[in-house]
Formats: sequence, structure tokens, C-alpha cells
Amino acid sequence: MNSRRQFLKESASLLLSTGALPAFAANDTIRVGVIGMGIMGFNDISTALKVPGVEWVAACDLYTGRLQRAKEVQGKDLFTTRHYQEILDRKDIDAVIIATSDNWHARIATAALEKGKSVYCEKPMVHQLKEGLPLIAAWQRSKKTMQVGSQRVSSIAYARAAERYRAGAIGQLTCIEASFDRQSALGAWEYTMPTDASPATVDWDGYIAGTPHQPYDPKKFFWWRNYRAFGTGVAGDLFVHLLSGIHVITGSKGPEKIISTGQTAYWKDGRDVPDVMTAIMHYPDTKEHPAFELMLRVNFISGQGETSSVKFFGSEGVLDMGYDGFTIRHHKMPAAPGIGGWDALTTYPQAMQDELRRQYDQRWTSDQQNTVDAEPTVYKLPQGFDEHVEHFKNFFQGVRTGSPVVEDPIFGFRAAAPCLMANESYFQRKIVHWDAVNMQLKEA
Repeated sequence: MNSRRQFLKESASLLLSTGALPAFAANDTIRVGVIGMGIMGFNDISTALKVPGVEWVAACDLYTGRLQRAKEVQGKDLFTTRHYQEILDRKDIDAVIIATSDNWHARIATAALEKGKSVYCEKPMVHQLKEGLPLIAAWQRSKKTMQVGSQRVSSIAYARAAERYRAGAIGQLTCIEASFDRQSALGAWEYTMPTDASPATVDWDGYIAGTPHQPYDPKKFFWWRNYRAFGTGVAGDLFVHLLSGIHVITGSKGPEKIISTGQTAYWKDGRDVPDVMTAIMHYPDTKEHPAFELMLRVNFISGQGETSSVKFFGSEGVLDMGYDGFTIRHHKMPAAPGIGGWDALTTYPQAMQDELRRQYDQRWTSDQQNTVDAEPTVYKLPQGFDEHVEHFKNFFQGVRTGSPVVEDPIFGFRAAAPCLMANESYFQRKIVHWDAVNMQLKEA
């Protein structure tokens, strides 16, 4: 499945980038509505419009200023609304981009699929574990295309790294360390709020629909990532990116055991999610990969600015993923086991030391006694490559032809679920057990 997914992804990307796909007639244009015109809503539609044959026709948001801005960007003819149902009811809209707060993802995606729309849904795919399987079922019933928005899944760098990994470039995988570090108020989600934010410009009742009533709070609307009722914290926002890429390379369906810890160390602004979090996940032995440990970390007061790292440690080397490619450093243990153990040999009688060395040299050649260090393998992304554009190319190709996408709801849920369980472990102070194949919680 992973090889097939990679083939489809690269084939579609190549056809689009070389112009080998046919030109689109007017009636072949994909008409898109965007639901949620915040940071990712604007970013997503800007990227989507770089794909030929895509038209932006509608926008929905609960804050009037964003709808005004959408018309400034796209033109006065853009249809705007506070009610996402009005977009779903339009027969002339083929696909929707869902870029709302996390708590609305599953509800809107399910409704869109039931209305016959193809769906591009920002990560994490769901806000609660219980939403995952019903949303997958809705997607399967609809037979429509659905893509989840963790864009590194469409990166050529990850496809190439997967090839090297599966060819044995680092030997047996033993553990992975992955992290995001930030050190700024904006990086910690304290975004600049509009000057006119008020119950008159924000549809607060629409925002909290389906949840217990609470009074209007601009922080909980514009800084929603910081609140469990609306977002999923650092785990759902950032761990999920890391897991998506890791699953592409390893072919894994997910861990079987998750434990996490953390704290709100610095950004004491009313948020109820941690700003420093570490999770340990155990991945079981499968036909795709040996058992390995994964350590995830997010630190919003890192002392080193904004950085990210994903390192795969194996018995014969390290695969180090970067923003613009990867490096593999090869370090193969010698066939010979070594002799002594630090200075242990020197604690034996001299005659015994001499005999042990003689026996050792007789059994192992000099080549077998030496560590093998090959030149590093370095891969850099082609100039101008944009994984965000590729992710949308793949989505729209699926909309047009029905071909599989690289991040369907099953893949998306398997990436999101362990992150949601990291939150569960943190808040409940317990180890969480997961059946990644059947995508269900297990008893301890």
C-alpha cells in the first residue's frame, strides 16, 4: 500500500509539473469553498489556487473581518457566509477545505461528505478519538475523495528517505527522536487579535454550538489552539506532523503504547494545555518494521528559537530529516566483537592478556575488527519544490479521477489518534494502549 501510494503520488506530481495532464475545460473546473478563513484557511486556498483548474467560489467564517478580507483577496463576487451549511447546500461546489478549530473538523467533514462534497481537512483529522471511525465510515459510504492536511506526506524528501530506509541504509531501526522547538509569543499561539473583536463581529453561539454554554471569550476564539474544548494542544497541532512523516518512512500503522508528560512552563496566559510536552511511544514488531521507540517533544520556550528535528537511529546509521532534505550517516559495527571492554583486559595477568589478544587476532582479520564508516548520503529537495502544492495536486487529482490520495482518513486518523492519546496520557496520568490496526483503544 505504501509503495502504491508513493507511486500514485509521484506519478501525479510528475504529470502536473511537466504539463502532461490535459488542459481543463470550463466545465472541468473544480469549484472550492473554504470553511474557516483563519491562518490555514487563507494559506490553504492560496496554495490550492496554484493548481490548474481550481476556482475559489465561497468562504465561511464566524468572524466578519475574515469574510471582508476574503472578498478583498478574491473579489466582491466571492460568496461569503457565517453558516457552513450554506456552502454545503450549494450544488455548484465540488470540494471544501476545512480549516476551522479542531473541534469542528469531524462534524463539518461528515456533513460535507454526506452532501457529496470532496473534502480537504486540516490536521488533526478529529478532535476526539470517538470521532475517528464514524468519519472513516462516512468517507467510505460517500465514495468521495478526502485528504487530510499534513503536507509533509507529499514531500519527495520523505518518499526518497523511505526508499533508503527500506533498502536497509541504517540497518535495524531501534528508536526515533522528533521535536519542534519554538521561542516566541506568536510561536506559542498568542496571535494578534483584531481591533473590532466582539460579540457583534464574532458568532460566538455558532462557535460553541454542541458544547456547554460559556460566555464570549476572544482568547478562546482567536487563540483556540490553547484550549482543550476547541483545540488539541501541542500534541494535536505538532506531534501529528511528526507522526505523519514517520509513518510515511516506516510504513507503520501506529504505536501500541503511549505515555506522556509535560507542563505549562512559561506561557501562563489562561491556556489549559501544556507548552512543554514529551511523549514516548512504543511501536510493535510488524512485517513493515521491527519494534522501535519513538520520543516526541515540543518546547515553546526552547532557548534556541524555532527548530525541528526528526532522527531515525538504526544499527548501521542515522537518518536525519531536515526541512530541505535529509542526511544519512553510515556507521556499521565491526564484525568482530572487540576485546577487553574499556580497560578490563589490563586487570588480567600479563600472560593472559597476551594470549587473549593472540586468540582474538587469529580469529578476526583486521578488516573485521574495524568500524565501517561510509560517506554520508545527502539528499536535497529540488529547487522550487513545494510539498503544500504537491499535497493539493494529489487531492485535486483524486477529486477528478477517483484515484487514491496520499493521506486518506485512515492514514490521517492513524497519525492523529496517538497524538490525542498523548493528551489523554498527560491529563489522566496513565499509560494508554492502542490497537493501531483496528484503530481502537485497548485495555491495559
